[in-house]
This record gives sequence, structure tokens and C-alpha cells, in this order.
Amino acid sequence: MDRRQFIRKSAVTAIGAGAIASPAIAQSKPKVQWRCTSSFPKSLDTIYGGAEDVAKYVSEATDGQFEIKVFSAGEIVPGLQAADAVSNGTVEMCHTAAYYYVGKDPTYALGAVIPFGLNTRGMHAWLYYGGGLDLLNEFYNTKGLHYLPAGNTSAQMGGWFRKEIKSAADINGLKMRIAGLAGQIMQKLGAVPQQIAGGDIYPALERGTIDAAEWIGPYDDEKLGFHKVAPYYYYPGWWEGNLALNCFINVEAWNKLPAAYKSVLTTACKAATTEMLAEYDYKNPQAIRRLVQGGAQLRPYPQDVMNAAFNAAQEVYADINAKNAAFKKIYDSMMTVRNDSFLWQQLSEYTFDTFMMVKQREGALKVGG
Repeated sequence: MDRRQFIRKSAVTAIGAGAIASPAIAQSKPKVQWRCTSSFPKSLDTIYGGAEDVAKYVSEATDGQFEIKVFSAGEIVPGLQAADAVSNGTVEMCHTAAYYYVGKDPTYALGAVIPFGLNTRGMHAWLYYGGGLDLLNEFYNTKGLHYLPAGNTSAQMGGWFRKEIKSAADINGLKMRIAGLAGQIMQKLGAVPQQIAGGDIYPALERGTIDAAEWIGPYDDEKLGFHKVAPYYYYPGWWEGNLALNCFINVEAWNKLPAAYKSVLTTACKAATTEMLAEYDYKNPQAIRRLVQGGAQLRPYPQDVMNAAFNAAQEVYADINAKNAAFKKIYDSMMTVRNDSFLWQQLSEYTFDTFMMVKQREGALKVGG
């Protein structure tokens, strides 16, 4: 065989090998296109943006081979029907707050937040190291859903009221937009809870259909304009020491994903959580200043309201635990981590934060000079 024949034969062999190898490479990074419906309107850029961040990170990590198109609340289904659209296969995925679906089963709330539960750091500790993710998916998988945490608002404010709340007696008869198990607790205090999607809260307040409403915190609340129709702004949001947003994924669609895509999506959701926390922590301080300058009246909840709500919460949990084994199993796990988490944080975070806040009040935290 002369030199030219050898080169030609080698080239053909190499091309043939390439033709065989290419499909294997392509199959390792297949083209996947999903739809994700959000429970939030586009106008709430931070919380709606959580889903957009997930989609962006997934696309970038797969060179555009795994694409997720995000739709705002109402474009495919109403915001409070997002999980239904996933479980029945209308869409592959949604971005939502799991406690919107407590009407189906109170256990849903544990994937978001429960009153007097974990704070943000405690929630993350429980989800990723305390077995929370596995326990939640053991439950959600029975509903045709796979759960991934995807965003967190951190601790929230306690809502907007048309009239001042001076004692627990002032809660009686109030019609309040409030989500999750907090509605059941407020009901024990005499309130009439209403579950209303974010974009519909302002007109309900304006028309007087409701007397009070909670949403998230200063940045989003300012966008929604609540201070214009309900001037009293209460804190803390005892029902939401954190709020873990999440992606629900259709179980069948999840199981069909290549392992690499599952890893990419899981990591993208973690990144979106970090992004959302940072964004809210940066924007909320600026927004609260503007709200107060615009006439918002900041008020702490009276201690008798806090104590009455705490005691009512224990009654609600005892009742659910007695009837719902799935809830009790996850709740007990979460509470074990809660107790350890607050034991530790009162030594570290709390003492440092308290000292720095005292210095702030003294005017010692100066910029420059």
C-alpha cells in the first residue's frame, strides 16, 4: 500500500468513526423544550424573575439544548392553578409557592413555610442536610410532582391594614388576604381569611372586599401599591419567617430527563435561590424608606396578637398531626431542625445582629469619614 492509499484509507476510517460517535454525543445532550407556568405576574420582577433565572442558567449550562419557556400567571393557567397544570401534564413545570395548595392537603405548606416555623437559614439547613428534600418529595411524588426549592424571600412583613391593630380583639371580623396555614390560624383569632392571587389583591383592598392583606415585603408591596389604600404596615410576618419558592416538575417529565439535565436543573434552582435572596436584601431597605416617606405607618404586632397567634398555631398543628400522617412525619423532622437552628443562631447571628443594630440606632454606623 503506497503512502497516498494509506492516508485515504485512514481518513475514511476516521470519518466513519466520527459518524458512529456523533449520535452518541448528541444523545448525551438531547434537545429538550419545556414550558413553565408561574404563579406570579411579570410586574413582580423579583419573584417572577426566579423562574426566568432558572431557565437562563439551564440554557447556558446546556448550550441551549435544554430550554424552558416561562409564562406568567394567567397566560396558560391562573396563578393558583400552576401545580394542577403540572400534575395533569398541561405543562412540564411551574414556579410557585407550595402553600397555595393547602386546600388539597395541608402537607403542601411544608415545602414553602409554616407559621412560627423555620427562618431562611434554618429552612436551607433542613432541606439540604436535614432530610427535608427527600421527605417532601416522598409526599409530592404521590401527587405527580417533583419538588425543587427555587428562590426564597427571607422573612416577610406582617401585612397592610386599613385600621390600626391595638390588640388581638381588633383581628376579630377582619377579612384578610392571607395564604397557607396562616389563614387557619388567623381564623382562630376571628379573621375571615381570603386566598387571592398577587395581582388581584390591590383591587380587592381598594373596593373594600378585604380589610387587610399580606404579600411579601417592601419592594413587592410598593409595586402593588398597598400603602395607597391600607396605610398601617405591620411586622413581623410571623407566618413567614422565610418563604421557599419552588419548582414543581411533572414526575414523568423529570424521570425522562438525562441525569446531567437533572443535575443542571437542580443546580440552577439553587442559584436562583441565592439570586432572589440577594436581590430582596438589596431592594427592600430602599423600598421601606420610600414607603415610610410616602405615608406608610410602620407598626409592630402587639405582643398579645403574637402570643395568641402562636398558641393558635400549636392547636392547628396538633389537629393536623392527629389526622395526617404525611404531615406529621415531615413536620416532626422540620421542628427538630428548627429547635437546633434557633439554639445555634441565638449565639451567633442574633448576638452579632443585635449589637450592630444598637450601633445603628446610636448613629455609629457611618459611611466614609
